[in-house]
Amino acid sequence: MENKEIVNRIAKKLGRKSADINKLVDGLSTVLKNSCAEMDSMAIPGFGSFEPKKKNERVTVMPGTGKRLLIPPKVVLSFKISNVLKNKLR
Repeated sequence: MENKEIVNRIAKKLGRKSADINKLVDGLSTVLKNSCAEMDSMAIPGFGSFEPKKKNERVTVMPGTGKRLLIPPKVVLSFKISNVLKNKLR
């Protein structure tokens, strides 16, 4: 499902304009991005929690060439689903 389809479904369900829902989705992604940049976790009750995790740098070997590469450190965002949503999906 693409962003446009998500926005249209939410707008239809709530009886709102797509432009308003698009602003809401953009605002949520901005808050999530800023929270991740500050290494702060974010929880949405009934949905789940987002937590940034640091991955350390590591050395890997390319299987075809045998060449060693250094993979730099990075921050990844992990998502843990809430028990409420997990039970609804079962």
